[in-house]
Formats: sequence, structure tokens, C-alpha cells
Amino acid sequence: MAVTMKGPWDEAQIAAFLETAIYPMRLAAVGKDGFPRVVSVWFCYLRGELLCASHSGSQLVGLLRNNPRVGFEVAPNEPPYHGVRGQGLVEMSPEGAGATLEYLIDRYLGDADSGLARWLLSRKDEELLISLRPERIFSWDYRERMSD
Repeated sequence: MAVTMKGPWDEAQIAAFLETAIYPMRLAAVGKDGFPRVVSVWFCYLRGELLCASHSGSQLVGLLRNNPRVGFEVAPNEPPYHGVRGQGLVEMSPEGAGATLEYLIDRYLGDADSGLARWLLSRKDEELLISLRPERIFSWDYRERMSD
């Protein structure tokens, strides 16, 4: 399926942003009551997919098991505002979850020498790899407009 892209950035600019952004991804999953739940997760972008890891018993994994349709956003919290948002489908698998978790710890924490990193790694055999395949991507960039 082809990804629908809208906004000021082309595919290469979107990929470059997602490959270098060290902001958590805001992931919206739908609960059984029909309301979205927004969860911030560490991610990396690889070959057109957004990858993250979550404990197999987490509320997020439970939501995604019930409904693989998600919304997402990657953007800084501070002005000037710019980023990428969209919708897509997720698949989950234990394969590659531990290695992805290790990569994400290095990406977001710098190394595994912290209490948080050690705790996360102590449970890495219970992690699931979440692969998000975007179907729609929207970029926005207000940096020029907000430059003063």
C-alpha cells in the first residue's frame, strides 16, 4: 500500500526528520470504549517503519492487540513548531524486541549505565517489538513563520 503524504516536506525530508529526531513519539491507540489513549514511546525509524518496544504486559500492548490502528506524532514540545504526524497499522512480535530496546536505550539515554536502563534491560525477554507502518503522513513546519 502506498503511503499518502501531505504537507511541506517530501518523502526524503520526512525520512531525514524521523531518522534524526530524538523526541518521544506520541502514539494514540484506541481503547475498548472507543476513546484514544495517547502514550509517549521511544522510537526509531527504519525502512519506512516506526519501531518501538513495550513490555508484553503493558496497557499499550493490550490496546494494540485489540485494535492495530493508531495515530502518531513526532515533534518537539518547544517552538518553533514542526514535525510529522499520521495514522497507520501496527504489528507486534517478540523477534527483534530485545535488540530494539537496547538500541532505543542508547539512542535516548546515551548508554545503559543508569537505573532505568538496567531495569528495562532486566525485562527485555518480555518485550515486544511494535512495528508501525504509516498509511498517512502529514508534515508541518512553522519555523520560518516563527523565526522572529
